[in-house]
Amino acid sequence: MIEVIAAIARWFQLAANLILLGSCVFLAIASTGKRTYIEAWVERLERLFPWLAISIPVGLLIILTTTIMLITGDTSSLWQQDVWLGIVKDTRVGQIWVWRAVLAILLLVSVIYLRRTSKARWRYILCAVIATLPLIAGALASHTAAEEFSVIAILPYALHLILAGIWFGALPAFLLLVYQNNKNEEISKLEIETLKRFSSIALPAMLLIILTGIIVGDRIFDGHYAALVATPYGWLLSAKILLLGLVLLIALYVRSHWLPLLIDNKQVAGVNNGRAGLRKWVRIELILAFGLVLLATIITNTTPVKHALIENWPFSFRFSIIATWDKPNVAIQVWIGLVILVLAAGAIKLGRFLNWGLKSLISIPLILFVSGLAVALPPLTIKAYPETYRRPPVPFDAISVAHGAALYAEQCVECHGQQGMGNGIKSRTLSTKLPDLLIEPHTVEHTPGDFYNWITYGMVDTDMPGYAEKLSDEDRWDLVNFIHALSRGYQARILSPEIIPNKAYVKPPVFSYAGHDGSSGVLQDYRENKTVLLVIFSWPQSQERIEQLKQVHERLNAQSIALLAVPSRELVSDELEQIAAELPFPIVTQGASEIASSYALLRRTLSHPDIIGRGTNPDHMEFLIDQYGYLRARWIPSIDPSGWADIDKLSQQISLLNREETKMPFPEDYVR
Repeated sequence: MIEVIAAIARWFQLAANLILLGSCVFLAIASTGKRTYIEAWVERLERLFPWLAISIPVGLLIILTTTIMLITGDTSSLWQQDVWLGIVKDTRVGQIWVWRAVLAILLLVSVIYLRRTSKARWRYILCAVIATLPLIAGALASHTAAEEFSVIAILPYALHLILAGIWFGALPAFLLLVYQNNKNEEISKLEIETLKRFSSIALPAMLLIILTGIIVGDRIFDGHYAALVATPYGWLLSAKILLLGLVLLIALYVRSHWLPLLIDNKQVAGVNNGRAGLRKWVRIELILAFGLVLLATIITNTTPVKHALIENWPFSFRFSIIATWDKPNVAIQVWIGLVILVLAAGAIKLGRFLNWGLKSLISIPLILFVSGLAVALPPLTIKAYPETYRRPPVPFDAISVAHGAALYAEQCVECHGQQGMGNGIKSRTLSTKLPDLLIEPHTVEHTPGDFYNWITYGMVDTDMPGYAEKLSDEDRWDLVNFIHALSRGYQARILSPEIIPNKAYVKPPVFSYAGHDGSSGVLQDYRENKTVLLVIFSWPQSQERIEQLKQVHERLNAQSIALLAVPSRELVSDELEQIAAELPFPIVTQGASEIASSYALLRRTLSHPDIIGRGTNPDHMEFLIDQYGYLRARWIPSIDPSGWADIDKLSQQISLLNREETKMPFPEDYVR
């Protein structure tokens, strides 16, 4: 019940804010010169302004009250001043609420003051500007702002709300104008001019609403578009999109048919018919717009798709351009479908030009639209499984990858080969050709859930058996992680001792560690703080390099470098004592074997692909992992002799990383 009250309060205050903004914009459009013509509909609309303005802080107060009740779970906490102050002062939600409340009160005071001034255009413009401020503050509480609190993240959502106010908020004023002089057979030139002006900005505003909505939605989904049809957030957003499409059709019909009938008709009957049609369809548009705002408020308080897990994909298929585009005739069929979709859009324009009736204006483009989809989408479909979009419960870390490698050696190597190229000793006896998991983009074309399904249940019409009886659930996910690490290692062969500025694409396994000096932590601890120089070394082969790094440690530390040394094998106590003597950086003693074996998969280079037989692990490797968690450069002395042996060259690469201004999202700790 509390959630319902909170949702109604959010809807009510948002709708009031939008209507106040849109009404002021509409009245500014209706103004001529320095004054607005005085009509009954203007007076009726202005009398609503104080009530709309006071609804916003009242709604915000109810929202804060319900928030406190949900957090504390106790209604008696509402009478405790410390609870209110704690929420307002110590939480981001409370601090944003304060800003929203202050700006809402400022809007209320402005409305009361401006009501007493002359009916000049400037006061409506000023009121509209002030009405945008609570909406902008409300954008700070959006899902996109929660993920990344920045101007870039907030601006599209704020514009989305403001544009919604310009369109939706102006509809009540539009209706009041159309309803005025209901019995009067004539329509004034000022009314005609006002309707024309509003019509000229309403359609662009709605198109911009769609554009900003796409930008916001893309950031929220972050590639998880399957959630659009498989999560509560996606279902609500899908309903909102369908409702918006219906509203757009109505708006197009009003603009192309009823508005010209009212404005251009010289006959009294035509004017009355146009006015009646406008009243009917704009009223329907307003009701649907209220529904859109309600859905929007519910969506903002629904678990976003990044955190809403898809346990079971409801369809036996999915769409994938990557997995299908290179197949015969797929590209041709898709392009033909897209041409038909363009024709559908052109049919709308043609229908308006030829004054088609409502049925033709809707049915012909709709038939073309459906036909275009029917042609373009089928060739892009591939088989899907209940687990296809399931998020792995096991993180993509060094322990999981190392364990997956051991399982692969036990269960898979005889068929798939030492390096996953499908050339194991049993591969020639099988009835189906095995995929190349190393070189071919097999892991890119399929999801981790697809691989999990195949490992669990086997593959239909192939020799691939299921391992549900042999391997635990976690073991199967470890295998998935290893397969992805194997493929990423080959894709990372383009890495070299020189970074490519602002190009972060290699996501290495994360890891936890403990050092000989008592230090411990996880790789993620260094994000937004330091660049990590990860040194995988052998002893005594790497003795000279370790000594060199020891001598220049202070210089590297001054460049915000965290240096971690990882032995490629377990060191005996005498070796550890010899290496660690006066060493200013930690030697990893716990987690070393897993880190070394998982990062060894990243050893391949363009000049040394290392795809024959078992492959060879170099004695020494060094990796630069930037402050966002991406692997940016790699030096293998046996392959690149010059490289970072010259500390000046290493320092130069670190300086390039430190000077980068592009802020990148952290890589997910799970494979995708």
